[in-house]
Amino acid sequence: MTQFRTAVGFALSAALLWWTLRGVPLEQVVGVLRQSNGLLFVISTVVATAIFPLRARKWRPILEPIAGTIAFAPLWRSTAVGMMVTNVFPLRAGEFARAFALTREVPRVALTSALGSLAIDRLFDALVVFAMMFAAMLDPRFPADATLAGRSVAQLATGGVLLMGGVFVACYLVVLHPEWVVHLAGAVVQRIIPRHRDVLVGLVELAIGSLAVLRDTRRFFAVLGWTVLHWCTNAVALWLGFVAVGIDVPVSAAFFLQGVLAVGVAVPSSPGFFGVFEAAATIGLGVYGLPRDLAVSWALGSHLLSFIPITVLGAIYFARLGVRVDDVRGTTSS
Repeated sequence: MTQFRTAVGFALSAALLWWTLRGVPLEQVVGVLRQSNGLLFVISTVVATAIFPLRARKWRPILEPIAGTIAFAPLWRSTAVGMMVTNVFPLRAGEFARAFALTREVPRVALTSALGSLAIDRLFDALVVFAMMFAAMLDPRFPADATLAGRSVAQLATGGVLLMGGVFVACYLVVLHPEWVVHLAGAVVQRIIPRHRDVLVGLVELAIGSLAVLRDTRRFFAVLGWTVLHWCTNAVALWLGFVAVGIDVPVSAAFFLQGVLAVGVAVPSSPGFFGVFEAAATIGLGVYGLPRDLAVSWALGSHLLSFIPITVLGAIYFARLGVRVDDVRGTTSS
């Protein structure tokens, strides 16, 4: 099954990369990148890499209820290791590697607790990224006649706001009545895969425990604030890349595009999201009526440049921590 999922991911990445590049001569892409502002592209790369220390800092208040205050350094190194593994290994092993690396540096953090905290991390990411995306769609400069999946901008923005509100309400219901969720999870798992009931219910209980951040106003706003700063920084990096290749769109386009990219990279793909990133970027920028060669050139240039620094840093920390490839594989399969 693991090999099958890996093969599907690589096949889908290859197909999407072919779809993205068809009709766009490679020499045309090279020409656009050669004429781009190299300094701005470098600055864009630096800003894009800065989101990872911000993600590490955001992790601290999430972990506080279950592990106390953790120093920034191990959080940062674990985050870098996780992103490197995501970029190099298949099957999205990066989140497992991030949690595993933290347990190596901070033994008081159990692996299951670390994994539960990452679920909360991603929940805040989703809420903030899509809230920003829907806000960008309400910008008067957003193409008025644009549609996505056959729906108008107004419909999508309204539905998105309601969805985000619904998710927050659901999270608070889980916090207030955790026993309901545990009972429901146990009943469902018992019917589907009873032999793994105890393990999966235990993970649900840990995830609910990680939601303790919602009970503490200070921690909640700390996590929310770091999440907003993280994704604003990422949007700035995208926009600087736009300017570097001569893409003339409003700043809100960067907030819209990062939402489209978040959806795109969620599908199965090769390590590093190659193919799905470029396809999602082309579709997202196409909403603004950009020439395909500009969109593809930005996507390839921005993706490759942002891929390198965090992958190198993560590899260095990976080696220093003494983590082995077999450790990552074993964690992923467990």
